[in-house]
Amino acid sequence: MNLLHHPRLVQCLAAFQGPAELVMVMEYVAGGELFERIVDDDFEHTEPSSAQYVQQILEGLQFMHSQAVVHLDLKPENIVCVSPSSHWLKIIDFGLARKLDTPVKVLHGTPEFMAPEVVAFEPVGFTTDMWSVGVICYILLSGESPFQGDNDMETLSNITAAQWDFEEETFSEISQQAKDFISQLLQKDPRCRLSSAGALLHPWLQQPQPSSIKALSKERIKQFLTRRKWQVPGRMMRMWGWGQLWCGTQCSFSPLQKTGRALLALNRLTLPEEDQASRSLPQRGPSFSELLTDQDEEEGGSAASQGRQRAASVWPCHPSPGAPRAAGERGTGSDGEETSSSS
Repeated sequence: MNLLHHPRLVQCLAAFQGPAELVMVMEYVAGGELFERIVDDDFEHTEPSSAQYVQQILEGLQFMHSQAVVHLDLKPENIVCVSPSSHWLKIIDFGLARKLDTPVKVLHGTPEFMAPEVVAFEPVGFTTDMWSVGVICYILLSGESPFQGDNDMETLSNITAAQWDFEEETFSEISQQAKDFISQLLQKDPRCRLSSAGALLHPWLQQPQPSSIKALSKERIKQFLTRRKWQVPGRMMRMWGWGQLWCGTQCSFSPLQKTGRALLALNRLTLPEEDQASRSLPQRGPSFSELLTDQDEEEGGSAASQGRQRAASVWPCHPSPGAPRAAGERGTGSDGEETSSSS
């Protein structure tokens, strides 16, 4: 987190580590999730405004990638507004972020937004994040998810196949440049995807706003949010135990076989909701220490709520060989899935 000081990234203000606990004081971001703001009745949702949001996401990613850090869990829940009246965005939740100073393979993430190389347990790179940006942009403009299946197994199979299209019903009002932008991100081969710097130079983000702007429908985005809220925590893949067991035996398999074994690992991880929730939660809940004083809200920079108080969260550490450690906490409460890992 010390490398990630940028207006488009949530900030870690301080961190303290003791013998049995890790305390991280995070910037308070009061605006809520972007997609929740979009569906408000008084909020106008258009293609040019969507392009502005994507541009801000890319600005944050470009800085992360310049620091050799990859996020690995970009999704709508992790894109938040600085304040309730602001259009400035921040990327949050760096629990799965990794520094790419050596080749990295991962077997975790949110299935709907995972790149094919993650599913196949192949080395990830900066363009792994760009795949997720493509999925977010697709949903932002249409309210539909390009790879969503009836369950996680089907979703990961759809991602592996990397077959998708622009449905006429949902993309009839979307410009060709926007479609081209998404097409250059949702490429199965990571080498064929736009980089964060290249995406910022795409004509869709460089063109001036048209004089006549047609509002996009919000109904499908509302349905998307409703479905996400009802997804159980078990749908977030926590593959640390099974992933380590599987990783030790995968080297001799082809990419297709690797994908099949990844899907099998996910299937074996499927637990009843109560059991999954109880295993994923810490053994002891957070306690709260001294309250922090209020800070003035600054547009596009560090944001804190006015007239409220913030507290430093104190989480117990349970170190064990091979187990991930908490690397941050969310700036906003979310009903979607969450993960945590070392970075």
